[in-house]
Amino acid sequence: MPNCIFCKIIKSEIPSFVVYEDDNFLAFLSNQPLSVGHTLIIPKNHYRWVWDVPNCGAYFEVAKKIARAQRKAFGQEMILSKIVGEDVPHAHIWIYPDKAAKGDRGDFEGNKKKIIAAME
Repeated sequence: MPNCIFCKIIKSEIPSFVVYEDDNFLAFLSNQPLSVGHTLIIPKNHYRWVWDVPNCGAYFEVAKKIARAQRKAFGQEMILSKIVGEDVPHAHIWIYPDKAAKGDRGDFEGNKKKIIAAME
């Protein structure tokens, strides 16, 4: 989709702070984070809704991987998720620590490094 902001992020036409990437999915920090480490997970192929993604199980495995990394990176037991899809017409899952998590939600580079390190 030529005007889809997430498709542009996938093509690196718009910069982002990528924390995970494989052949099918991309995870990057939200530019309007609700809490420290707020991450969006999107399929690389354009689907309007999460429920349209053909390999939904693999999609949620990526979400689980990100959530576990956030727990470790930010010392937070409670990790929240949200699937709505009203704001951007490209399937996406929000994964983010509870607002009680310590850290600067505007420190994109630092939060990216923490999440990536927690996945290793």
